[in-house]
Amino acid sequence: MVIAVDFDGTIVEHDYPKIGKPIPFAIDVLKKLHEERHTLILWTMREGDLLQEAIDYCKSKGLEFYAHNQNFQGEELKEGDSRKLSADIFIDDRNIGGLIDWGIIYKIIKSGENSLTGFEDSIAEYSPRRKKNWMIRLGEAWDKAQKNGY
Repeated sequence: MVIAVDFDGTIVEHDYPKIGKPIPFAIDVLKKLHEERHTLILWTMREGDLLQEAIDYCKSKGLEFYAHNQNFQGEELKEGDSRKLSADIFIDDRNIGGLIDWGIIYKIIKSGENSLTGFEDSIAEYSPRRKKNWMIRLGEAWDKAQKNGY
C-alpha cells in the first residue's frame, strides 16, 4: 500500500518552521508499516531546507521514506507542476475530525481497509470527546445521505 504522511501536526506537533515535539507512536507505527513493506511518502508543505530538516529528523529516528512530496524520488518537478500524489491512504492532521490515534491508524491499515468504518468505537475510546461527538454526527449524516439515495 502507498501511504502519504504529513509531517507537521502528524509526525510532530505543530511548531512550524521549527520541528515540534514528537507525536506519541507516530515514528514507531511508521517504522512498523515500512517493515511490513508499505511504501511511505513524506507529504508536507515543507520545501528546501525545511523539508531537508524534516527528512533528517525522521532519518535520525530510524525512519526513511521512499520519496518526499512526489511519488518517486528524483522526479523533476517544473514550476507549476502539481505536488498531488497518487497514494492509497493519506495520513494528515487536517483530516475531517483531525488526527486519530496512531494505534488506530495502524489497525486500520493492517486490516487492509482505507476507511474508518468499523473503527468508530476505538476512535471514540481513544479520542477526545469532541471527536466522539464528531463521529456520531458523521454517522448520522451518512445514514441520512443513504436514505436520500446519495
